[in-house]
Amino acid sequence: MITGTTQLLGVIGHPIEHSLSPVMHNAAIAQLGINAVYLPLPVTPADLSTALAGFRAIGLRGFSVTIPHKQAIIPLLSEISELAQTIGAVNTVYPTAQGWGGTNTDVAGFIAPLTTLRSWENAIAVVLGNGGAARAVVAGCMQLGCQQIHVVGRNPAKLQPFLESWQSSPRSKTLSVHKRDNLPNLLPHADLLVNTTPIGMFPQLEASPLSPKDLEPLKSGAIAYDLIYTPRPTQFLRYAQAQGANPIDGLEMLVQQGAVALTLWLQQPAPIEIMRQALLDQLKTH
Repeated sequence: MITGTTQLLGVIGHPIEHSLSPVMHNAAIAQLGINAVYLPLPVTPADLSTALAGFRAIGLRGFSVTIPHKQAIIPLLSEISELAQTIGAVNTVYPTAQGWGGTNTDVAGFIAPLTTLRSWENAIAVVLGNGGAARAVVAGCMQLGCQQIHVVGRNPAKLQPFLESWQSSPRSKTLSVHKRDNLPNLLPHADLLVNTTPIGMFPQLEASPLSPKDLEPLKSGAIAYDLIYTPRPTQFLRYAQAQGANPIDGLEMLVQQGAVALTLWLQQPAPIEIMRQALLDQLKTH
């Protein structure tokens, strides 16, 4: 029931029509019995600064940030968490006395399904891709205490700057970068293999960043983690599971990062089970 006192939350992006965030957040808000609504807010890059001023003017309670604004929004914020600074991306924004503040809940979302599985202190992680999502994954692997983190990219010109951007991190010595042709030497040692690329995302249902042959060196019992949640499972996870890997898809990361954000905005624990079920129900019907 929308009333004159309904508080506003939302997600900004361009495009935004595909976002499932309103589904899980509104299910959580209904469960909590709070007079609020979470809306998709289409904002073009050219309108980002104007939109932030408008959101402040109407008293928005907070909002999520998705592509292409996660980096571009940083200079427009009055404060930014240390974690978001390290990653170089903001996905959650909240009001402060001075203006908007930003943080990043993707790291918490990424590590949530991993923390219950094993100790990661002696683990070796291999990360496919070196874009914005890879930065959150590297930060997560550092938080988990992984012994080695190997980032594999197709573009050598981008790999060195990626590595150098982590030099101030206390765990920078655990990180190395590799061209794609070194992957066969890395996979036999990997305890965790993460796809941060968009390859295999709907509608590219048959695509995978690695072929079955590429994945042959992956040891049985390793964890294959794909940040993509549509389709479920991705072709990458099918191939990895056929090699004896344990699969995790991106749905849990979406749920967990959203729960951290909602807890921040509403100052009470988010109903994670309700959020997860709302997403599962939505994905079943599409």
